[in-house]
Amino acid sequence: MADIIQLLPDHVANQIAAGEVVQRPASVVKELLENAIDASSDSIKLIVKDAGKTLIQVIDNGKGMSRTDARLSFERHATSKIRTAEDLFSLNTKGFRGEALASIAAIAHVELKTKQDLDELGTQIEIEGSSIKNQDVVVTPNGTSLAVKHLFFNIPARRNFLKSDNVELRHIIDEFHRVALAHPDIAFMMYHNGSESFNLPSSNYRQRVVNIFGGKTNEKLVPVEEETEVLKISGFVGKPEFSKRTKNEQFFFVNDRFIKSAYLNHAINSAFEGLMKDGSHPSYFLNLKVDPKSIDINIHPTKTEIKFDDEHTLYAILRSAVKHSLGQFNIAPVLDFERDTNLDTPYSYKNRHGATPMVEVDRSFNPFRDERIGSKPNYSTTSYRKEPAAQWESLYVGLESKGTKTDHHFSEVEFESDQKHDSLFSEEKQVETSQTTYQLHNKYIICTIKSGIMILDQHRAHQRVLYEGFLKHLTLKEAVSQQLLFPLALKFSSTEMTLLGQLKEDLEHTGFVFSSFEKDTLEITGVPINVPESEVSILLEQLISDVEQDVPDSHFSATDLLAKSMAKSLAIKTGQALTKFEQEHLVNSLFGCKAPSVSPTNRVTFITMSVDDFDKKFM
Repeated sequence: MADIIQLLPDHVANQIAAGEVVQRPASVVKELLENAIDASSDSIKLIVKDAGKTLIQVIDNGKGMSRTDARLSFERHATSKIRTAEDLFSLNTKGFRGEALASIAAIAHVELKTKQDLDELGTQIEIEGSSIKNQDVVVTPNGTSLAVKHLFFNIPARRNFLKSDNVELRHIIDEFHRVALAHPDIAFMMYHNGSESFNLPSSNYRQRVVNIFGGKTNEKLVPVEEETEVLKISGFVGKPEFSKRTKNEQFFFVNDRFIKSAYLNHAINSAFEGLMKDGSHPSYFLNLKVDPKSIDINIHPTKTEIKFDDEHTLYAILRSAVKHSLGQFNIAPVLDFERDTNLDTPYSYKNRHGATPMVEVDRSFNPFRDERIGSKPNYSTTSYRKEPAAQWESLYVGLESKGTKTDHHFSEVEFESDQKHDSLFSEEKQVETSQTTYQLHNKYIICTIKSGIMILDQHRAHQRVLYEGFLKHLTLKEAVSQQLLFPLALKFSSTEMTLLGQLKEDLEHTGFVFSSFEKDTLEITGVPINVPESEVSILLEQLISDVEQDVPDSHFSATDLLAKSMAKSLAIKTGQALTKFEQEHLVNSLFGCKAPSVSPTNRVTFITMSVDDFDKKFM
């Protein structure tokens, strides 16, 4: 096979946007996976050690490279994807700049093994910091294996800026999800530190989504299909009741390339308007097919932003397609009180023709035929007579015994004593009980103090009380659990289970008891005392959301984040009425805390107003 990698002319290379800078291990994973897809692979394996800091290896069974191509692939602006500047507007490949391998080879140890189908032997190249250490002939399977070791070995400053392994692994998994979702026809496998994280066989798009995000995702998906002259849409959106607090399940793919677009995301949100709670985000997995000449991919180094020729048309089509799917599958409510949903014709029956109904008649039936004596009884015509209800006089039956008469003397009957009304000028001393706390609009608690009044925000105050309580249990590792009558089984995606696995020990210190911790199922047999069973799922989802938005780097911050998240989920909500005892208990508990003046998020919990402040109002 002829060599296909060539150096781009200077006038073409200068028109390409600034080169991709390898910021973290996830950047390397993205580039290597995209190169494997461009090599026409149908099976790709990703191997990661220490969140990519020690090893990132991608093995594919693609078409491989010749010896010359293998050597030339590490040169800057050397690519087989484009030839002229006009090719930038008709791209059908993931990469096109020819900079990825050169950038990676400059800051890591790289080992490349590649072999084409018709060759007997392959090529092995070892590079350290852009300098070639070895090039030899090697026995290797068809395809390419590229291992990146000791990332940033010659740039210690950038290596020091890397986050913890948990954070970097999350970024790698995010990139893996984006590539795997865009190509469901390719089998993907991922291994981290020797254990299998994902094994995604070649499948259809729906099954790929379910394999990545867990079995419970299948019931959430609503299919979206639309085809016009300018845009073809396919994929799924999530039902409104399964909306997320984060945007982690929002995926746009344009011509099999993951993109981020706030404008198109607004189209989805407008289609869900009125169907979701405030602060929730819809899930969607949508593939958009457009003419490559109508988009410009080369406006950002990461190639995740795209410029469209006519964004307004795409916005309108996307919004109407999603609204149509929500209405088609009875997700969006219909305000028609005379409409009977049982008489609706399924949407899939729109092109079917009605069949002639078949009627069966019992020709031997005769309604005037007399029943003969001794014949078999007809139980289908048996009637039953309802006994009349007893009259009210029967209530007094049995008060007198038979044969004897019992006299009832009212003098023997004891009556409840009348309520005694004390005199206004009673000589006995009365204990004065005055209420000192009041609840305003089920949101604030007003307390009287010596200098005036204190106004307390019940939600923030309860957050502070719960936060310090959870923090104490997590620090001292002493917590009391209440056992559930039946185990509670919850399903999460593999990514969510990974996050919960990292917090499992801390959760157990707060009072959770786990009986099993499988790949996508969590079984709970005990919960903290102040956590209702019905709110366990909500609490864990909120915790996952908080961890994904603010991933901790140390054990202490993980403990602090867990305490904050649980306190926010379980705190008394605005609008909840409290009894006088609950109000007083909350006030006393707040001032028993170490920092009663602020909530866990550093927001004011109470304010005070003195009598002088009131006097100034009346001046």
